[in-house]
Amino acid sequence: MDVQYNVKRVLERIAEAAHRANRAPEDITVVAVTKTVEVSRIMEAINAGIRHIGENRVQEFVKKHEFIPAEVKRHLIGTLQTNKVKYIIDKIDLIHSLDRLSLARELDKRAAAVGRVIPVLIQVNVSKEATKSGIFEEELESFIEQLEPFKHVRVKGLMTIAPLSSNPEAVRPYFARLKELFDRIKERGYPHIDMEYLSMGMTNDFEVAIEEGANIVRIGRAIFGERYV
Repeated sequence: MDVQYNVKRVLERIAEAAHRANRAPEDITVVAVTKTVEVSRIMEAINAGIRHIGENRVQEFVKKHEFIPAEVKRHLIGTLQTNKVKYIIDKIDLIHSLDRLSLARELDKRAAAVGRVIPVLIQVNVSKEATKSGIFEEELESFIEQLEPFKHVRVKGLMTIAPLSSNPEAVRPYFARLKELFDRIKERGYPHIDMEYLSMGMTNDFEVAIEEGANIVRIGRAIFGERYV
């Protein structure tokens, strides 16, 4: 599997999708999903131009962290348990999976202890699948209001995981809906959040996600091939 070629091809596909949506390709961030990927192959992706990597599991993130160049941004894209926050709070650049107040409270406490404000995305379960984490859209604005006291947590946008489908068009409505929520919350002008990032789209559907407004896409298999356990 030629990682360098795969990165080049993914970037080409992102550019094509961006142009279809009258958007600038450079406004879209690729997060290479490195779950189960060894450091040597992650370095191949970095050498090919990847500047953001995303891990699903804290234990794996911590194990690899010291081997990744400092200039590469680290994303935690999987479900985060409160008892694991302390291991990453001083290392992570963006958490994609804030989905409950207990996690916000722990993030706030741990971030205050290390003297930083931790950037997060709220995970929204647009499809309402029981197997997925995330806030339902009906609860989203109430959840945002409840985050106001946490001065060391800064919401930077929204994330969702679409239902798995072999047909990208089947998931377009979920991406369109999250973009609507993103825009509505941005218009509300909450003083304690910044609606900057819309993280949606993976290997199966990232082009549709870009067409619907994603500015972060999380791509694993299209870069590293089939390797998940």
